[in-house]
This record gives sequence, structure tokens and C-alpha cells, in this order.
Amino acid sequence: MKTECIGDFVKLNGKTYPCTVSLTMDLVGGKWKAVILYHLKDEAKRYNELRKEIPSVTEMTLSLQLKQLEKDGLVLRKVHGKKPPVKVIYSLTDFGKSIVPVLEAITKWGNKAVIEKGEFISAGQTV
Repeated sequence: MKTECIGDFVKLNGKTYPCTVSLTMDLVGGKWKAVILYHLKDEAKRYNELRKEIPSVTEMTLSLQLKQLEKDGLVLRKVHGKKPPVKVIYSLTDFGKSIVPVLEAITKWGNKAVIEKGEFISAGQTV
């Protein structure tokens, strides 16, 4: 039996999953979570920096995904200042940093897929 399947289920933060793959995909899956984590892997960033680096994500989605990543312990939200405008910085927690090798593997695989089966296009090109 595989390590991740010693029991019938796995549990993290009060949630039960059928296996560790399911748990992982809940934490970092979806369209934006891995992308956000990727953009935070090298340095902490402000919300607007993330918006500029990921222009196709809506403000509402980015905000919701950051809150979920913070709730799940992958992202740290640090507020500087007491009166508006406050400065909010997002960074990876130690737990969040542990996913970086996976993000880099995904990036490498995606680059390989594009080289072999697709093409890189510039922002000015029509899709």
C-alpha cells in the first residue's frame, strides 16, 4: 500500500480527503493558486505588484485566492501601518515555500510542452 493511502482518508486543517493528491489539489489547484504562488516564490509582493504580473486575473479573484492561500497557511499577509493607506505585503510561509520545487517542475514541464507541441507568443500577438 502506498504511504498516502495507509488509512482510508487523510485529514488536514479539519478537512478530510480521499488521498494526498486530492489534498494537494485543494490547496494549490485551480486556475490561479499555483500562478500566485509562483509569482511569490522569489520575493514578497504587494497586491498591485501581483495584479501587474498576472493581468488576466480579476481583482476579486486575486483577492479571494490570496485569502484562501492565507487561510490554508501557504501565504502570509503582513499589514504595515495603522491608518490608510496601509501597506500590505504577501509572501510565502515556510509551508508555502515547500511547494516551490513542485511549481518549478510544473513550469519546466509546461515549457517543454510548448516547445514540443505549441509556441510561445508575445502579448501583442493575436491568439
